[in-house]
Amino acid sequence: MDREHPTSAPMAEFLRSARSRLTPEEAGLDAPSLGRRRVSGLRREELARLAGVSVDYYTRLEQGRSRSASAEVLDALATALHLDDAERSHLHTLARPQPARRRRPRPQRVHRATWDLLDTLQQTGRPAFVLGRRLDVLAHNQLAGRLITDFRALPAAERNQARFVFLDPHARELYRDWPRVAADTAAMLRLDAGRHPDDPALGALVGDLSIRSKEFRRFWSDNKVHQRTTGTKDYHHPLVGDLTVTYQALTPGDDPDQILFVYGTEPGSPSETSLRLLAHWSRAAADTGSVTARGPGAHD
Repeated sequence: MDREHPTSAPMAEFLRSARSRLTPEEAGLDAPSLGRRRVSGLRREELARLAGVSVDYYTRLEQGRSRSASAEVLDALATALHLDDAERSHLHTLARPQPARRRRPRPQRVHRATWDLLDTLQQTGRPAFVLGRRLDVLAHNQLAGRLITDFRALPAAERNQARFVFLDPHARELYRDWPRVAADTAAMLRLDAGRHPDDPALGALVGDLSIRSKEFRRFWSDNKVHQRTTGTKDYHHPLVGDLTVTYQALTPGDDPDQILFVYGTEPGSPSETSLRLLAHWSRAAADTGSVTARGPGAHD
């Protein structure tokens, strides 16, 4: 009997998870053809038919016994499963794992131009921060520190967005929809794991979070992926109360594993007033010198 190949296991798990979440009705199957069912998701034969592949071939893919899926087959499966762009890209990444690195990845460093941009955004009243691999917080301006938390005050090993969301009690009070933020955070970490399957620090982070947070274990087992581009986030800040920010995710410099998040508010909204109050308080409390939370900007 063929056994599951270790490099195929993540793709197999992702396919099983995605299939279990898609109902026959969502997939466009006719009710009379569904028959009696024990599960709500698609059956293997149904997904195989929708994707235009044989049941035997799809079964081998889902059981991790085949590593030969073409780009066309992957696209057909992604379409049949109604995957979004991030999920589709993740599926292709899992199917084409990169060779294991023999050397430790170089520490990520924030470019001087990005530090300057953080300062400029601070002066215009916009919180901004930079996430790196494993959702490490590489840098943030002072307003982002006042809105979320001052990561520069934490030990370097704890400057991580996932650790903050799942392990810091303040996060549960700060995010008005903490379950959604937590689910998205785990899904962003899952996306990073697909890109860097050989990262020992990422494996250690996932292991630690799994031990210390039952919510993380649940969201991680969902095998969902998420990539933030634009959207909104709701906060309940202890100083200025409720506010909703819009965000945009950008890639600064030449490091594709760094993401710059820039926050704003709707003009004339109560949230804009709240953010201005927070910015005023931040300026009043700031020491002389740069307003940016400048640190070493590097994480191993």
